[in-house]
Amino acid sequence: MNIPQFNTKKELFAWLVENKSALIATKKGAVKFADSIESPCILHDEQGEVIKANVPVSEDISELKIKVVINTTNLLDNHGDVHIPGLWKKSLRENKNLMHLQEHEMKFDHIISDRKDLKAYTETVTWKELGFNYYEGETEALIFESNVKQSRNAEMFREYKAGNVNNHSVGMNYVKILMAVNDKGWPEEFANWNKYIDQVVNRATAEEKGYFWPVLEAKIIEGSAVPAGSNWATPTLDNNMKSEPSEDTPEPGQPTQLTSEEIIKRIKQF
Repeated sequence: MNIPQFNTKKELFAWLVENKSALIATKKGAVKFADSIESPCILHDEQGEVIKANVPVSEDISELKIKVVINTTNLLDNHGDVHIPGLWKKSLRENKNLMHLQEHEMKFDHIISDRKDLKAYTETVTWKELGFNYYEGETEALIFESNVKQSRNAEMFREYKAGNVNNHSVGMNYVKILMAVNDKGWPEEFANWNKYIDQVVNRATAEEKGYFWPVLEAKIIEGSAVPAGSNWATPTLDNNMKSEPSEDTPEPGQPTQLTSEEIIKRIKQF
């Protein structure tokens, strides 16, 4: 798709709306890596006692139970997307084969945990609980509780044990996504803007940009430990938290996604 240059925001909005179907199809047809925010990881020893959240563990152990934030809602991320609370509900109910990976690599030596060593769920928390004191209100966090075994992935066991992992990312497919535009010249997109803008915690960024993509439903493929991500609010809450294996877990797939980033790179800043 040829992407023109724009002299005004109105020209940009007109092009976005005109090409909305193709843009949404592209987003849905690819696997997206949406990073979560930096946050603490909670550590438990082999007896189930909390050592401390995301600090180096000196105990001589071979397994860590960690609690990490894989993704958060209500944040305009670097892809121009805003995940709306409830987007993971169907996927968590239906998918039973999620994986906790190293850097989105779907390879045996990059698996950190899966099956009974992994539990995925959502939890509503305040931004301040995640360490983001400059954000008000709450977010629905996608949480992984993962048994990280030295025998399974020695490198990531070492990194989590050292308290070095503070960013995570979700590999996902879009299922339902909308376009929101801050211009009443496009009634449907403007209605989406008015419906969701109050939920965006970094609202000033959204208003400066003038549009975003509300994501109402997505299918989780995997969650990864990453050095940095597009959603910067994805910390390790606990890096040594022993707990019993769970049978409630979601499904693997293969991550991929072109997002509006490729478009944004071609758009002039206003």
